[in-house]
Amino acid sequence: MTVPVEMPVWEGFLVPVLQVLSDGVERGRREMFHLTAARAGLTDEQLAEVLDSCQTKANNRIGWALSALALSEAIDRPRRGRYVITDRGRTLLAQHPGALSERILFPDGRRRWRATTPTQEAVEDTDSDLDPLEQIDQGVTRYNADVAVQLLDRLRAQEPAFLEQAVLDLLVAMGYGGAEKQVRRLGGSGDGGVDGVIDQDALGLDRVYVQAKRYAADNVVGRETIQAFVGALHGRHASRGIFITTSRFTQHAVDYAATINARVILIDGERLARLMIQYGVGVQTRHTYRLVELDEDFFE
Repeated sequence: MTVPVEMPVWEGFLVPVLQVLSDGVERGRREMFHLTAARAGLTDEQLAEVLDSCQTKANNRIGWALSALALSEAIDRPRRGRYVITDRGRTLLAQHPGALSERILFPDGRRRWRATTPTQEAVEDTDSDLDPLEQIDQGVTRYNADVAVQLLDRLRAQEPAFLEQAVLDLLVAMGYGGAEKQVRRLGGSGDGGVDGVIDQDALGLDRVYVQAKRYAADNVVGRETIQAFVGALHGRHASRGIFITTSRFTQHAVDYAATINARVILIDGERLARLMIQYGVGVQTRHTYRLVELDEDFFE
């Protein structure tokens, strides 16, 4: 009797993905699924396995491998749904040609990846003391972490005006602007250092000014930039402001914002993406799960 060979868990596809991309060619997601499955030597039976979500198990696990490699900067996504290997990916492949693991990819224990376990098939692939509900919660968080990275990639690829409007849409979704949604975009030449204004009441007696900066991940926002924003607030006789960036802030900038008289909230790229997912801005629901429990009253 032939014993069926089990499909590798998602970590088992890390090396095959890097091997497929090792020639330096930029490839699309569908091609990556096909070539990675072939490189991993999956059988027709394994390729036919389907999850409850109707996605094939192979594509699910290869997708998680692609996400992990992208988060670890072993591969890059130059465009939506396109992948290419990086220098770090080549180094990892040369150092670990046989197998790669999550621990090797994230030696610093990167929080936004390791905080959770894979979705869809967490129970199958991990030995965990978590109950099923906890595994589902963690799986959703991990899935959203990948979507957050994609959100920032797309925001950075748009024109500055797009980001300005996107953050105002987010603030409205969060409840700012009052019942009448009093939010206006001011971006453009002569904007005076602010991109938008939110009226907290119908008469505009209480206003919050917004600045949005579309920066690459490695272009951090320093204290000087926040000082300039505070100066713009003073020029408008304002005491409240929100500064949002697709990158991050230096510690000096954070410390400065915490000590000034004006109330200035700093939102970096990671928090921006989380808020957009939480309030449904720039994203849509992909799948809804229905969980049930016994109705004790029924059995009384």
